[in-house]
Amino acid sequence: MTQTDIETLLKDELHRIAPDIEINEIDRDEDLREEFDIDSLDFLNLVTALGKALNTPMPEADYPQMGTYNEMIAYLTQKTA
Repeated sequence: MTQTDIETLLKDELHRIAPDIEINEIDRDEDLREEFDIDSLDFLNLVTALGKALNTPMPEADYPQMGTYNEMIAYLTQKTA
């Protein structure tokens, strides 16, 4: 899966969780939860959906590596390489 594919998947999942947020207007280096105004349950749902879509385990111990939009893209790219 390419980085572009991963970014498309992430955008789609974020849109499901936070449909009112314009993804192109967020700061991609700021806290993902704050930028999308999502709580810990929404974040868990996001990670679970991404893990299922990519058929990749995403353990809770890795959550700190997914703090921002850009970190999430980098993490997913590395996990699917």
